[in-house]
Amino acid sequence: MVAGIGLLLLGGCGQPQWNSDYNLNQARLKSGAKSSDLLASADSAKPVIELPKEEEEKTAKRKQKRNRRYFMSYKVKRGFVKSGRRGDHEVVETFSYLPEYEAPNPYAPDKYMFDSKKGKLYRTRNTIEDNGRYHVLHGPYIKKIGGEVVEEGYFYVGTKHLRWEKYRKGEEQILVDKEHFDKGFLRDAVVTYYDGPDKKIKEVIPYEYGEVQGTYYRFYENGQVEWSGQYDKGRKIGLWIKHYDFRNRRHYEYQYPKTAYEATAEPYLLKEYDRHGTLIYEKDKLDKRSQAQR
Repeated sequence: MVAGIGLLLLGGCGQPQWNSDYNLNQARLKSGAKSSDLLASADSAKPVIELPKEEEEKTAKRKQKRNRRYFMSYKVKRGFVKSGRRGDHEVVETFSYLPEYEAPNPYAPDKYMFDSKKGKLYRTRNTIEDNGRYHVLHGPYIKKIGGEVVEEGYFYVGTKHLRWEKYRKGEEQILVDKEHFDKGFLRDAVVTYYDGPDKKIKEVIPYEYGEVQGTYYRFYENGQVEWSGQYDKGRKIGLWIKHYDFRNRRHYEYQYPKTAYEATAEPYLLKEYDRHGTLIYEKDKLDKRSQAQR
């Protein structure tokens, strides 16, 4: 049986430190559109938010030992998938999932599921359908290669939760990466909300070890992603995307330096799409913006 984790799948200002400010103040791009429409602006105030306690992780482990049919108040079933050749290259993933459908948090950037028809684990940014085929992951997860643990963690209703660790394959089992999550978001992320009783998420600024690090998200009030992009050591890097307010459809793509170690540079418009998803601009290749339907 084949297994794998698959993905279905703001600008700076002032002086030329375009990828060094996490506040994402508006940048002036030379693409012909208004900068206020193109680059996100993140709130700089840190609201007081509840962070998961270490005791939650210890309690989860104790409860799991007592009753493997339940995890954090949800009844679960256990499963496994295999891939690769037998022996040192065989990959075995063991996991738990919800036998009855429960919708993951729609704001969570990544949701994880088990496709019972194909026998695969998937990661998606879309809604997981309640059709009996896709099961939401919930509970402990362990990945082994050649019988050695290389990754382990927990899911909570389809999202990464608590501590996740990765190990280098070998006799010493060296820890190479560790992250803490709170139901889909990095534990230390700063989350802001729109005004109102519904607690609609407005912005998620990722923090690790006191630095802005990881994936940034800004949402429309209807819950659709408005902006997304990566920070590394407090700098904007790679591709930053602004979406339309429906169907997670892309509007603009901006390119920043690929790593935090490269020289600072002004971001530039790489691609633009119309509301129907048609590419109308690509740097140095295509420009049909004057003909596009707005």
